Amino acid sequence: MEPINKVKSVIAPLNRTNVDTDQIISKEFLKRIERTGFGRYLFYHWRFDAEGKEKKDFVLNDERYKEASILVAHENFGCGSSREHAPWSILDYGFKVVIAPSFADIFYNNCMKNGLLPIRLAVSEVEQLLEKGQEAAYSVEVNLEEQTVITEDGDTYAFSIDPYYKKMLLNGWDEIELTFQYEDKIRAYEEKLAHIV
Repeated sequence: MEPINKVKSVIAPLNRTNVDTDQIISKEFLKRIERTGFGRYLFYHWRFDAEGKEKKDFVLNDERYKEASILVAHENFGCGSSREHAPWSILDYGFKVVIAPSFADIFYNNCMKNGLLPIRLAVSEVEQLLEKGQEAAYSVEVNLEEQTVITEDGDTYAFSIDPYYKKMLLNGWDEIELTFQYEDKIRAYEEKLAHIV
């Protein structure tokens, strides 16, 4: 995984509530065995019509947001099934951060374990970001070390994160790489155990 600390970007304002994992990536695109290549299917049925043409009124098809790496949505983002393909598709599309007032628990944990930073902010703060982002291209800077979101207007919003996940994201570790940080201790334990048996 890539380490995350500071992410500065135009936000992509997805002003929708209860976005579920089937809307994030629909079930017909889950046949791949790799973790990559899912970005092209992100929000597929919202992005494209039945003929595969871009729907002009969808946020990700707006030129202002094409390079955004921060997605902002409303409450209960990532509800539905437990599929890890949802954060995979968001990451593969190019997003590094998702900001919302609340997330489904399984989705939230899947994000952390796959290198995508989910940030919970107050409803009023998210609504301000969505409003600004819909008016014009609007940038924010996320600072994971400081646990802040700083808007281009100078407003600062603080967020909380479990120290365990913060360390993993700052270092770009998944749980396997985290285990390797204790390789010396594991080896010492195994050698000690071998002498006992």
